[in-house]
Amino acid sequence: MFLENYFPVLLFIVIGTLVGIVPMLLGRLLGPHKPDPQKLSQYECGFEAFGDARMKFDIRFYLVAILFILFDIEVVFLMPWAANVKELGLVGFWAVMFFLHVLVIGLVYEWKKGALEWE
Repeated sequence: MFLENYFPVLLFIVIGTLVGIVPMLLGRLLGPHKPDPQKLSQYECGFEAFGDARMKFDIRFYLVAILFILFDIEVVFLMPWAANVKELGLVGFWAVMFFLHVLVIGLVYEWKKGALEWE
């Protein structure tokens, strides 16, 4: 039957939804609920919120964040290579060495341009 083919998918969706909702409901029902002004206050980086939420940030913050994400994602590309390094042989080794060489050139470029300097 048509529904028999999709029953595992439906079951997966139902169980996944329950795994997400049931712990939140149990925490809400069984956990203590004693709000006070300090618990309800905004918290950001260890100090009280100040000023307008739309205040301007220094562009260097975004540059450093983007560079971190960029290099972090590129390191993720090394994981499959590291898992299969023996099977790839010399061709795989030199391909990754080229990839790392390009990364190092990019890092040196960013360093020379001063993108990693905070002050």
